Amino acid sequence: MSAQPHSAPWLDLTLAQFDFWEEFRLHPDRPLSTIAHCTSIAGPLNEAALIGALKQVAQETDVLALRFHDGPDGPRQQIDPARIPVVHYHDLTSETDPVAVGRMMMEADIAKPIDLEHDQISALWVLKVEGNRWLWYLRGHHIMLDGYGVSLIERRTAALYGQALGEPADLGAFQPFHRYLDEETSYRNSPHHTRNGDHWQQTLKDGPDLTVLEKGDEDYGCSSLSAAPDLPPELPTLLRQTAENHDIGWPDLLTLLSAAWLARDLDASDPNLPIWLPYMSRFGSISTEIPALVVNILPLIVTKIAGETLRDYLVRMGKVLRKLRRNGRYRVEQLAADHGLKEGQRFFFSPLINVTPFDPPRFTGCTAESEVLAAGPGDGFNLTWGSASNADGLGLWIDADPASKDQFTAGNTDLVPFIIRACAATAYNTPLDELLHHDASVVTTTTHNKPTPMRPIAGRLEDT
Repeated sequence: MSAQPHSAPWLDLTLAQFDFWEEFRLHPDRPLSTIAHCTSIAGPLNEAALIGALKQVAQETDVLALRFHDGPDGPRQQIDPARIPVVHYHDLTSETDPVAVGRMMMEADIAKPIDLEHDQISALWVLKVEGNRWLWYLRGHHIMLDGYGVSLIERRTAALYGQALGEPADLGAFQPFHRYLDEETSYRNSPHHTRNGDHWQQTLKDGPDLTVLEKGDEDYGCSSLSAAPDLPPELPTLLRQTAENHDIGWPDLLTLLSAAWLARDLDASDPNLPIWLPYMSRFGSISTEIPALVVNILPLIVTKIAGETLRDYLVRMGKVLRKLRRNGRYRVEQLAADHGLKEGQRFFFSPLINVTPFDPPRFTGCTAESEVLAAGPGDGFNLTWGSASNADGLGLWIDADPASKDQFTAGNTDLVPFIIRACAATAYNTPLDELLHHDASVVTTTTHNKPTPMRPIAGRLEDT
């Protein structure tokens, strides 16, 4: 941890943090925005080195020790050394099914509501489940961390572990949290922020209406439908080859193909569709070295042109995607205020596409696999693609509320076959509509009404 006296200053919340604070105030008894990751490590692990690395990471990562307080001037946050998480070690090898017991422990922890004012917000566990296998559990709240921030913690832990074994650390210590807050304040007072705001005002001026969500509704954050379709093992290779052939990153290709499928039924009477995309918002920022809640979420306005080929669609919408990113630092919460949304309201982030190409941490001499156990609430219809940075280990998770049941069913049967068709060598000059409305073969899926590994919706654990 960066040097912080016990009487560390109280700091303002960012716009993104305030959104989650408001959610907490409206639903204090629900674990809506708990985030949790589990890393399974197999091999000749040095337990003492791992625990030592985690202890140091706990000291270095300011946001793991955040505490919040609501006062006359609104909510504030403070880095409190007393809140630095203790690394808890559990040897479960005497249990009949150690892995099942470990997962039950993690699920029970995720299901507990976190009181942002009074509770320890973060947790670090090491669970030994076999003679040469461990589960490392990291839990927090979205008000403090996003997915990239978690990956930073995972990578730094692995670097410190390697350093303890005599290897050079490939990732240095984190920067203090306040440096990100200072940078964000400077951006919001800059001409760059004004230009970004002008862009979004113009982009949405004649675009579709953006649906508004009341955060205080009883069914807020509920997504009862969940599925993990089986993916063909050749799909990562197909994506890489197709992306390389057409000079586009494979995550962008997957995003734009998923968007095309979501917008498949657009016509002249309904010519465009806002599709929500998380934006890392870290390029060129000090936040590349600071675990925190930085990610933004913004609408990609998808349109269709009659007779347009796949090639023309990718070129045209690729330009729109790049323009979104150039103006992606402009916070969605500010965008909501610009559109007149009131306290207790936010945009309804549906449909949403989230592509997360994060490499698992590498522990010397061991293999490691990461799972996202919880990542906050979901709205409407969500597609989450997760993999390593080269697309290996690609998985798809589909989450939906009951109102999106038809889309959910179609996603399980039609989405992946369309993407495979779009990656064929002959597809580039084929009309997009022809690829979209081809008779799709059924993809075998496994539908889950309860959490499975890498579940992106924490709130579903309320029913377990």
